[in-house]
Amino acid sequence: MKANETVKYSAGPFQPISEKCEGCDRVVVEEATSYCKTYAQPAAKWRLGLCNFATHAKPEINIVKVRINPLKASKRASSRRK
Repeated sequence: MKANETVKYSAGPFQPISEKCEGCDRVVVEEATSYCKTYAQPAAKWRLGLCNFATHAKPEINIVKVRINPLKASKRASSRRK
């Protein structure tokens, strides 16, 4: 790491990471304090749910199957063909 990058984290506007950021690949440890190298205020990224920069957490995708009435489906399909 370059010397000017070191000063950027310790003396700049960067805030220490929250506990939800532990394990992320974007965490930089500087003078025994961990900082996010992508975002200056990491706690704000977790406020609304999942951080979009997080490399260690994946969003949950729920797939919901909708049951379609076969009679209505056939009527819809036949009306499209006309």
